[in-house]
Amino acid sequence: MVQFNRRTFLSLTAGLTFAPLTRSLAAVPNRPPLRKHDPFTFLFITDTHLQPELNANAGCHSAFLKARTVPADFAIQGGDHVFDALGVNAGRATMLMDLYKRTADDLTMTVHHTIGNHDCFGVYTKSGAQPTDPFYGKKYFEDQFGQLYYSFDHKGVHFVVLDSIGITVDRMYEGRIDALQIAWLSRDLAGQPEGMPIIIVTHIPLVTAIEDYDAPPEKPQKHHGISVVNAYEVLPLFDKYNVIGVLQGHTHILERVEWHGVPYITGGAVCGNWWHGTRLGTPEGFMVVDVKNGALKTRYETYGFQSVDPRNT
Repeated sequence: MVQFNRRTFLSLTAGLTFAPLTRSLAAVPNRPPLRKHDPFTFLFITDTHLQPELNANAGCHSAFLKARTVPADFAIQGGDHVFDALGVNAGRATMLMDLYKRTADDLTMTVHHTIGNHDCFGVYTKSGAQPTDPFYGKKYFEDQFGQLYYSFDHKGVHFVVLDSIGITVDRMYEGRIDALQIAWLSRDLAGQPEGMPIIIVTHIPLVTAIEDYDAPPEKPQKHHGISVVNAYEVLPLFDKYNVIGVLQGHTHILERVEWHGVPYITGGAVCGNWWHGTRLGTPEGFMVVDVKNGALKTRYETYGFQSVDPRNT
């Protein structure tokens, strides 16, 4: 008898189209009937990694100009606004954020912001910054964009934006939703009307298969940064509610994984492979999200950027 492992299955089924899992399957929790909402469109624009090098400023400018031609109610920035605040001094970090905010004026629409790991200042010791610095760590993001995690409503849909960045005692980062935030999330979800459609946003993915198809790092990582290490504490919260989608960034790929009837959609990157071309087949771009009848329909929009230093993976 021929036996197949998971990698063999993924290889043999690449390119095929499968019907998505439905909530009638036994593995899918029972949820209340979906509350009606109005249809709308928004943009998910993640991982801009803005910097003056590699023509990134012009790249972001082109992406934002194209984004504002799409009829959309608002945009969500999925994190990693700049590259990079983790390991640079205060002068460089300030310059990067000023550059980002000037370029983001091109969007001309309301933008809701998500914190990314590269949006934390001075965490790496090579930055020369100290934890006593006035905008050390996440304060750098808070001073510019406000709350680290929050929620809002739009046309009958509830959005929750999470902070998935854990700063470790040895001044590194990992993917983590801390206990205070989990408690807040539990209260926020419980406070919604029964059947409310809910969309979750996180920078570092809660659910991803990237470790199955991307090459492992040459040097083992001290902390788990590719996904949320304690996702198992977060995902059960979604089983009781009508979570219609989770939007994710960080890995710079297009990916959709379903778990318990919830699609976990990773939205590519404006910068592609960190301004070096295509990342695992995903070019530079952003995602358009149509929300209708309790479902997300997404498409990926590229904008014709040509890398000055391509290193496609």
